[in-house]
Amino acid sequence: MRRAARALFGRVARRRWVHLILGGALAMPYVLVGSVVVGPLVGADDVFTDLPLQLLSFLVGLPLAAVTALFPLTRPMSVAAVRALCSVDGGALADGPPRSRAARGRTVAWFTLHLGLGGVLSGMTLALPPFAVALIALPLFPGLRDSKLALPGVLQHGWALVLAPVAGALMLVALAAVAALASGLLARWAPALLGPTPADRLAAAEARAADLAVRNRLARELHDSVGHALSAVTLQASAARRVLDSDPDFVREALAAIEDTTRRTVGELDAVLGVLREAGDASDTAPAPTLADDLDGLLRRTRAAGLDVSARVDLDPATVPPLVSREAYRIVQEALSNALKHAGTPLGLRLGRDGDALRVTAENALPAHPVAPARAGGGHGLSGVADRARLLGGSATAGADDSGVWRLDVRLPLTGPAPKGPPAP
Repeated sequence: MRRAARALFGRVARRRWVHLILGGALAMPYVLVGSVVVGPLVGADDVFTDLPLQLLSFLVGLPLAAVTALFPLTRPMSVAAVRALCSVDGGALADGPPRSRAARGRTVAWFTLHLGLGGVLSGMTLALPPFAVALIALPLFPGLRDSKLALPGVLQHGWALVLAPVAGALMLVALAAVAALASGLLARWAPALLGPTPADRLAAAEARAADLAVRNRLARELHDSVGHALSAVTLQASAARRVLDSDPDFVREALAAIEDTTRRTVGELDAVLGVLREAGDASDTAPAPTLADDLDGLLRRTRAAGLDVSARVDLDPATVPPLVSREAYRIVQEALSNALKHAGTPLGLRLGRDGDALRVTAENALPAHPVAPARAGGGHGLSGVADRARLLGGSATAGADDSGVWRLDVRLPLTGPAPKGPPAP
């Protein structure tokens, strides 16, 4: 009994009933238009005083509702109402306007059903409860029998007066049952009629993949630029503190390097955060230092942080294509950051042509006692290097050889078609 009462009058049932009443309210303008058509055809001055003419006006208005359901905003509005009132899994419903003829047809079917069932139930909701309440109160208020309510004459009999409250209560229960049945059918049909089509699913998957690609790109930019800056600044500050009294010239040089590093990094960070705020395309607006722009400065700032770097550049950085130059800069930056954080031994860096590719090699001896990281966290740098190389059609390997040398070897093609974008994850 409790389960039945909850099914007819519970929170879900009440909200779905409201959804049907909303459909009836949306149907009213179409019913009015239908009455304008029906009235002259049958020669009636007032259509709304005749129940058959009201139903005929309703039937004439429904095709008009179906036509207006072709507007693109119909499905988003219907989906929002179903999610809010029908207790339907939101993931089973489509977002945005329909993209195909079949999806538009299903939207038309849903809108017509919603307005049709909602119009009928709204009429029942307006008519039945007052009559049912009058029947329930009839034995207690004899004056109702002689009122102008147009009650059936059979209610003048004594046995009818005894059964009237029962009939009134059954009417209310029947109304709730009809509402629960109609709203339950709509809730069951909603995923089929308002759910995503294969085209919708493909568009959503492409949008998610594009968003994830932008986020991954921004994460790599932040990791490489900010992570390198934090490592370098931490070591520079530590070295300056140790020789503050004995070597003021070195302290001034370290402070100048810290200032230069932080200024550049703040500019890059502002640009990346701007992309996040505007949900833009990272490939267009994210910071993009290149080998030609800042390789010398990157090496200078790293040496100021205390790392012994010997660099050999066997090609003109200005001849490297901008996309390859940008990714190669980040790869070099990550190699220097790893040496700063973990090795502390001299680093040999080489950049040169290898056939039709740019080859970047970084080598350093493994320390007998590994250096403690300059900052907590990390662990994504080498995977980011591999991602950058793969997206350009190149390759990257990293690891220690038998002689105790850690080597990062990256090959980036300089020719061939530009990549069309990151692959879907």
